[in-house]
Amino acid sequence: MTATAVSDQPKTRWREGHSGLIMAAIMAGFATYLIIGVAVMEIPEGTDPPGPEVFPTIIAIAGYVIAVLLAISWLRTPTPATPATYAEDDDVSDEERREAEEAAKVPYRAFSDWTSIAWAFGGFVAFAALLEFAGWIVAAALLFWCVARAMGSRRPLFDLTLALTVSSLVYLAFDVALGLNLPSGIIGGGL
Repeated sequence: MTATAVSDQPKTRWREGHSGLIMAAIMAGFATYLIIGVAVMEIPEGTDPPGPEVFPTIIAIAGYVIAVLLAISWLRTPTPATPATYAEDDDVSDEERREAEEAAKVPYRAFSDWTSIAWAFGGFVAFAALLEFAGWIVAAALLFWCVARAMGSRRPLFDLTLALTVSSLVYLAFDVALGLNLPSGIIGGGL
């Protein structure tokens, strides 16, 4: 490689294009949360082995392994951003075409979608903060809806309906069918 070829490449700051590492950090944080939960879990005397702490421990270990693998994968081969391109007959607005043309002009190696990360992280924080007050159905539906937004869905009413349906089915499966108590919050008359 010649000296001019190296100098023609755009210089980026370290934080640009490394949002993929945030998912590894979130996964490690979730695994740590599970380990702390297992450590403070009160297990009644006479509980038969393997006990209630086994499955959360297995999930936490798997979370750490996935976090490390995600970080290694991202550091070895960061994914370069590919701007959207549209054919003449594609059904897209003029604004979307202009945005794609502008994005194609930007000389970057990798792309960080901080808006998507904010939606996913904000959804998790809201879920953790609202779980006891609002209950599983509402808090989980909000989390599912935020993650759908983070993944690019732009159908809020459909996403909300689907999120409420899934969170309700999970609540019924765990609380009613299996007898495991999930917080019912304001819907269950709690507080």
